[in-house]
Amino acid sequence: MLVFDDNQKTDPEYNVEAEQHKSEYFQPATSLELLADDDSERFDMVTSNNESHAQDVEDNIAPGGTVISSKLQIHVPKTLTKPDGYEHREALFGIPPYGGSIAQNMYYANADLCDAQTTDTRGGYPIRAKDGDAKDGKMLPWQSPYILMVDRGGCTFVQKVRNAQRVGAAGVIIADNSCLCSADQCTSDPGHECEEREPIMADDGSGSDISIPSFLMFKQDADEVKAEVMANHAVRIEMIWSLPSPDDRVEYDLWTTPTDVISQGFQLDFKEAAVALGNRAYFTPQMYIYDGIRSGCQGIDGENDCYNLCTNSGRYCATDPDNDLDRGISGADVVKESLRRMCIWNYYGKDDGVGEQWWDYVAEFMYRCNEEDMFMNDKCVADAMAHAGVDKAKMDQCMDDSGGITDDNQNTLMEVQLREKDKSGVVILPAMYVNRVSIRGTLEFQVVFDAICAGYASGTTPSVCEMCAHCPDQKGCITQGFCGSKKLEESVSQMHMVYAMIGLSALFFIVMYVQHRRYQSQMQAQVKGIIAEYMPLDEDQTTHDTAVSDEDGEFT
Repeated sequence: MLVFDDNQKTDPEYNVEAEQHKSEYFQPATSLELLADDDSERFDMVTSNNESHAQDVEDNIAPGGTVISSKLQIHVPKTLTKPDGYEHREALFGIPPYGGSIAQNMYYANADLCDAQTTDTRGGYPIRAKDGDAKDGKMLPWQSPYILMVDRGGCTFVQKVRNAQRVGAAGVIIADNSCLCSADQCTSDPGHECEEREPIMADDGSGSDISIPSFLMFKQDADEVKAEVMANHAVRIEMIWSLPSPDDRVEYDLWTTPTDVISQGFQLDFKEAAVALGNRAYFTPQMYIYDGIRSGCQGIDGENDCYNLCTNSGRYCATDPDNDLDRGISGADVVKESLRRMCIWNYYGKDDGVGEQWWDYVAEFMYRCNEEDMFMNDKCVADAMAHAGVDKAKMDQCMDDSGGITDDNQNTLMEVQLREKDKSGVVILPAMYVNRVSIRGTLEFQVVFDAICAGYASGTTPSVCEMCAHCPDQKGCITQGFCGSKKLEESVSQMHMVYAMIGLSALFFIVMYVQHRRYQSQMQAQVKGIIAEYMPLDEDQTTHDTAVSDEDGEFT
């Protein structure tokens, strides 16, 4: 059961699962109108690309084997510690620290935290000392960092977590108020019936600003924790995230469509990382298309009943990206471009998991053809292929050999995508999976690169992760080959130049000093030589002068 609002109940006028099953594949705009059970207020939620489908999670495996990556454990008091942790559901919004954990003391708000204006950080449990500076004599506020437990009910999960984030919580535990029907020794709160399965904490469409993680704790467990903290006993709880690390190669998948705006930045930026990771990571681009037969787009006579949203007589469909069935890019256009990208990947990327030409083609297509009047322009597509080094003739042949997009023919590549879609349990587009774990948060370079680097078995992390995973500018680190900005690199070069100039100057002065001393030595030698030549004359003159004086003495 996919739940966007807290304690969603079945509206007799609107069955979510039945309606979604009927319409998710071909409605130009999918709007899920859900009922909040506390005050019967209705609200609309539109998914990020108007594309979503229900996902059921049982135990620790989602449909098709997608692994749930988180663990919830209580360390204090020891009596509440469980060997395998606590059963829970992880929110499909917020940004978990993959490969890390949050372990903090827990406060119980004793409220549903639906109204940000009335959130009282000086209330709740356990009881704290009075704040001497507070005029009203209230308790000290919750001391950061902390994990906050709030009650389920009254508003969306996203609204609760957002309000908790605003008051400084590092993580949120939502205490369920409905028991599982299969649970023993559990009593649902008044006004709430048991549930066949715990809900998935889905994004209501506004959760992009949530940066803290959150879990839903089952009621039978949450009651024990609340009782402990309401008895004024400290409770220390840990939220843990890890990625399966089976070997020395990480596999990562991107679910998207050719018209998906949100993933465009990632597709433009991540090629360098994919190349740097090389054979240590295997990338698979997955094109999200709908099964037209399941959604009723193929009539009894094999005709396409969904206008221009489908190809192959209604077999394969996509939503209209501009919500206008009469003009612009059609769903059938999206299916055709999706098939082309499948062929490009199979030919250029399937063997090595890198597919440089695939990344180049996507970038060239975005640059040249990503407008409604050029999207299906054959010359524009051919130009993008040529600039990306893609063989157009082979891609056309691949599209035809797989079954094409006309007539009531099965297309082998698109059938594979339909099976993969059901197997993966994709909830919202775009979606990124690393080692079969759905990556939460915004689809950004750093989020994906960190998740990939956290997915390697111990001792097998590639050097590019060791060097760049903790670098503030990861893309620059990968591109330049070292952790630091271009400015830093230039400053290092300038310092080297300064040191070189100082060294040359010192050498020059040393040489000049040596030459000066040598010149002085030579001058001294010359002077001594001249003096030595004149010394005999001086001696002779002295002797002569003495003799004359003697004679003069005789005649005096």
